[in-house]
Amino acid sequence: MRHRRTVDKIGMVRSRRRSVLANLAASLILNERVDTTFTRAKASQRFSERLITLARRGDLHARRIAFSRMRDKAAVTKLFDEIGPRFKDRNGGYTRVIKLGPRRGDGAEMARLMLVESGD
Repeated sequence: MRHRRTVDKIGMVRSRRRSVLANLAASLILNERVDTTFTRAKASQRFSERLITLARRGDLHARRIAFSRMRDKAAVTKLFDEIGPRFKDRNGGYTRVIKLGPRRGDGAEMARLMLVESGD
């Protein structure tokens, strides 16, 4: 049973999971949408929304926390300069996950993770 367990392990050890989520979040911020498996999209959605909430604060400490989580200078810059101010008046729900159907190779359920106000 998984009572009170909040981490979705997505079949990886912690270090790999953190790298995958950080790379997905950086791709989401730079491209404003990313296609991945449904499970990874849901895990990355949680990670990315926390980063956007940090960007809404906009102070130096929040920027350093975001950089320590993501390790991509271009993504952190775009996050704090463009995306944070864009969602300043929104209280959560910055991203959405849309199911795309099964992947042709192995049948894995695919999904598109995108920012809400990106226009697509």
